[in-house]
Amino acid sequence: MNPSSRPKTLRELRDSGWQSKSIKREIRDNFLRILAAGEELFPGVIGYDSTVIPDINLALIAGHDLLFLGEKGQGKTRIMRNLVRFLDQEIPYLDISEAPFHEDPYAPISSVCRRFVAEHSEDHVPIGWWHREDRYAERLAPGTKFADIIGEIDPAKLAGGESMSAEEALHFGLIPRMHRGIFAVNELPELDELVQVGLFNILEERDVQIRGYPIRFDLDIFLLFSANPSTFNRSGKVIPQLKDRIGSVIHTHYPRSRDVGIEIMEQEAGMDLGGDYPVVVPYFMREIIEEITIQARKSKYVDQQSGVSARFSIANYRTMVASARHRGVLLAEKPSVPRISDLGRIYSSSLGKLELDLMGSHQMNERQVLDSVLALAIRTVFEEYVDKHGLAEISEIFNRGVKIQVGDLLPSSEYAERLQRVPPVWDRAFEVNASSDASMRASCVEFVLAGLYAMDLVSRSQHHGQIHYEIH
Repeated sequence: MNPSSRPKTLRELRDSGWQSKSIKREIRDNFLRILAAGEELFPGVIGYDSTVIPDINLALIAGHDLLFLGEKGQGKTRIMRNLVRFLDQEIPYLDISEAPFHEDPYAPISSVCRRFVAEHSEDHVPIGWWHREDRYAERLAPGTKFADIIGEIDPAKLAGGESMSAEEALHFGLIPRMHRGIFAVNELPELDELVQVGLFNILEERDVQIRGYPIRFDLDIFLLFSANPSTFNRSGKVIPQLKDRIGSVIHTHYPRSRDVGIEIMEQEAGMDLGGDYPVVVPYFMREIIEEITIQARKSKYVDQQSGVSARFSIANYRTMVASARHRGVLLAEKPSVPRISDLGRIYSSSLGKLELDLMGSHQMNERQVLDSVLALAIRTVFEEYVDKHGLAEISEIFNRGVKIQVGDLLPSSEYAERLQRVPPVWDRAFEVNASSDASMRASCVEFVLAGLYAMDLVSRSQHHGQIHYEIH
């Protein structure tokens, strides 16, 4: 709606024909319109088309409050924030300075607004407009108090003469202030039990007691929650009455294929690979980065109840690209191409993101666990290339008895000196121009050497940050 033509008084609003809707009706109507038009429902959400999204669709049509249940890094918060697009672009509210909420002009729920509307003609009741981006709020459960999201008695108002039992004596929390909006609670099981009871009342009874005084509001709100299955299902973490009143539980999951994981990783990393110091990332290097995460999710040394977030892949991908670009600047190589040796720099972006299984890891530290999953990732990806193109064709390019030094700061030309001829299979196997580009050739050399080492076909030693491979 054009700002200049928007109704500015209650009279103009009625004359415009605007109709009041509950927030869930508003979301359902807009969702069905977008669905019928064939538009993308959840932009930027990848890998959930046949699993998670159908469940969300039905829940929105049913008018349910939602719980997103899944491990960290599965896009729960992104989806919750995405639901804002199913709100109207803007809605009218009573623009009264003392109003505690963005009130429905036709059905105010606070005594302040009801009294104002009763005492003024509709030509003198001002109307404001609330944009949909402002109708979403979220709160992280740990440390959240009752006063934060429900409300509390305001001492200043008591000092001003208000009665403790009067609505005017209250300072309202986030949920009442999001009347006609969306409110999300992340990590629901970490919410204090007293606050959970308050949410239970809001979901079912629309009745809130503050300091023992019953305050009844017909709150119109869409509630969203997120939780990790291991804590949500633990006895006593979430009160049964609250669980029972959440309309739909949406189970999220990690990418079901490596290619989907790579697509998510590249989208979320948002790296500009061009510019003055361009970087070209071979697909096998993207595969290895995502495979590291996949192997960590399988590892007996990693706490699988905690999960391994997609942020693990994203951070490692950024570090790998940064290492390649750093080399490109120092050695004046354009474009710069990530190598296996660049993965020696991902400790900084990995450590702290893996929670070890105290029973399974024994005496292994986080760095040792990362070394283990990195080796498995390289071997897994390399074996796929071997299966597709043959080990002999890939490995026979090296002369017997040769020693090859690699490192993230070695010029690509040094690799070319060791490998004068690139076999035609490389252009097929690696889908890159290794035969004509020295930087790409260096990346392929390191991949083959690391793969052969992972298969115990060559030996390796490391000195002062440089890695030496020896072909037997």
